[in-house]
Amino acid sequence: MQVFPFIVVAWVLAVGLYGIVTSRHLIHQIVCLIVVQSSTYVLLLGIGYRRGAVAPYFSDIPVHTPAVDPVVQALALTDVVVEAAVTALLLSFAIQAHKRFGTLDPHELVQLKG
Repeated sequence: MQVFPFIVVAWVLAVGLYGIVTSRHLIHQIVCLIVVQSSTYVLLLGIGYRRGAVAPYFSDIPVHTPAVDPVVQALALTDVVVEAAVTALLLSFAIQAHKRFGTLDPHELVQLKG
C-alpha cells in the first residue's frame, strides 16, 4: 500500500478547507469546496489502486490476473456527478444572493440571518 495518495488527499483537503474558512467571497468558497471534493476523488482512487493490476474490463485477460477495483472507480464517477450538481446549486444560490443583496461577501449577507 502506498502512502503518497493519502498525503496528497490530506494536502488538497487542507488547502480547500483553508480557502473555505478564510474566503470573503461566495464564488471563491464554492471553488474551494470543489477543491475539497477533489480530494475525495484522489482518496477513492488511492483506495482502489492495485500495483500491477489491469483495468477492470475482462476481455482477453488471462484468468487470475489482478484487476483494479471497479466499484471504487464507479464511486469516483458518481462523486463527480454529485459534485457537478452541488456546484450548480451553490452557484445558483450565489447568483440569487448577488441579485437580491448586491454582494457576494458572506459577512455582508446579514439579512439572511433568521
